[in-house]
Amino acid sequence: MKNGSETMETEEDLLTLLHIKLYHPQQSCKGLYSLLPLGTRSRHSADDPLRLGRDAQACTYCLADPRVSRKQLALSAYRTPQSPEILFSVQNLSQRGRLSVNGSSLGHLEKMDLPDKALIRFGEYEVLIVREPGEAKASFEVDLEVLPVSPSRETCSSEPGRAPVMDTAWLGKTGPQETDETLICYS
Repeated sequence: MKNGSETMETEEDLLTLLHIKLYHPQQSCKGLYSLLPLGTRSRHSADDPLRLGRDAQACTYCLADPRVSRKQLALSAYRTPQSPEILFSVQNLSQRGRLSVNGSSLGHLEKMDLPDKALIRFGEYEVLIVREPGEAKASFEVDLEVLPVSPSRETCSSEPGRAPVMDTAWLGKTGPQETDETLICYS
């Protein structure tokens, strides 16, 4: 146990980890994630928000997609007086697009606290964020990965007004057969 006079973080402190898992239906053929540091953990200061968007100058993580806003969303770390853990909120930075968190819609500049597991949607993107708590108070780690299947399909969750993703099948002489959506690319 540390005494109250020690405020410096040591390398031994267990960092909070944000797993950010991305999915887009055309991800296999569009190079959308070419600018992201996939598969490597990166450490971030808790007092700087993480921004996701297409503007590499303004955003921590950049998507190579002209349909994404320059600044799409921000993830901000915070703590409460009741808990030493780092928690996170999400804010919609897009003026033209809506963002939803677990089915709740956020307009421009609106923000919401994130639960330990949250599904964020904007455009055709689905972003599953899972928080693993740690002890460190001044920094946290981020691990980015690409999901092969839509997280809403995996968890069987859909939101009102948005049709769930369905498997497609071809009816032929041999009967129904599933297709692999990862091979279907639309221009």
